[in-house]
Amino acid sequence: MSADNDRPIIGITCCIRESSFAKWKMDAAILPSTYTSAIEKAGGIPLLLPPSNYSSSMLSIISGLVIAGGPDINSEKYGQQPDPTASEYYPLQDESEISLIKGALEMDMPLLCICRGMQLLSIIHGGHLHQHLDTTPGYENHGAYDGKFSEHEVITEKGSKISSLMGENIIVNSTHHQGVANAGTLIPVGHAKQDGLIEAVERQDLKFCIGVQWHPERMNGEHEVLYSELVKSAKKWRK
Repeated sequence: MSADNDRPIIGITCCIRESSFAKWKMDAAILPSTYTSAIEKAGGIPLLLPPSNYSSSMLSIISGLVIAGGPDINSEKYGQQPDPTASEYYPLQDESEISLIKGALEMDMPLLCICRGMQLLSIIHGGHLHQHLDTTPGYENHGAYDGKFSEHEVITEKGSKISSLMGENIIVNSTHHQGVANAGTLIPVGHAKQDGLIEAVERQDLKFCIGVQWHPERMNGEHEVLYSELVKSAKKWRK
């Protein structure tokens, strides 16, 4: 088997937004290249999965799945009215990614959920969100958002998968104005040291199911292990 054939295909969700394309402005399937670079560096082959009514059918050709960061999730998905600060919702993206996550969970396919992805994973398991941290008591100074980054410390739970991979103290980036208030039946395994916000979740009954609030693909060093472990698990899963 060639080295390329040994690389598992990792599906990764992306958005459809109006973008500059050559000399035109038109809708395009877009994703920061940091995601695809992280997957390739970890030994996988990235395959973009744009929002679609048929996205779950792609589960038959991939061996691992990344739910990428992105826009706010429709608050109706967790039984709340939208906060005035909520950005525009994208119903097709919500439904497409919900379908992908549910299918991956049923198949015990390796799954890594980033930022919005962790929030959606939590909602699927019965959780809900803080819709705007700046106006949520106790979280007013959590971190940057709206295109800006800050950093803070996360404390992981001993015995968790993420603690075994990254240690008990992690410096992460922060670029979100919403956060997980309740993770439902997921196990919270990482909290922000400064205010206790849930920053990492797991399904410990599955082979590899991790959600993180930060963006590991935009950090080097210890954060790369999340993608390398996803790819390693995907290789085992497809055999």
